[in-house]
Amino acid sequence: MSTTTTPFNPVIWFEVPVADLARAKTFYENTFGTELSISEMGPAKMAFFKGDHAQAGAMGALVQSEGYTPATTGSMVYFSVSDIEKTLEQATAAGATVTQPKTSIGEHGFIATFTDCEGNRVALHSTN
Repeated sequence: MSTTTTPFNPVIWFEVPVADLARAKTFYENTFGTELSISEMGPAKMAFFKGDHAQAGAMGALVQSEGYTPATTGSMVYFSVSDIEKTLEQATAAGATVTQPKTSIGEHGFIATFTDCEGNRVALHSTN
């Protein structure tokens, strides 16, 4: 098997499982200061984060559907933010529990984690 270097970031989409879409939508809007748009796709109820297909980075949505169970184990989504401490304050005010405060990861910047209102482990990343 040959290996090749991927010329782009491999993740293009993420889905965050939720039990209560309205509650989770409000939480993420308050935490990140953005508006999510709701849509139904078959049996799934979804709230989409704003994004630009022409830009680098993954786009995603909150999803309430059979088989989508919030958890603090498994994959974790990292949201890029300009101010981790301010975002953690907003997340806490919206009902999150901080599980790792702002922590240096050396030349790669800073990270922090929290548990959202649904019980998902979520991470933040910042360069400063």
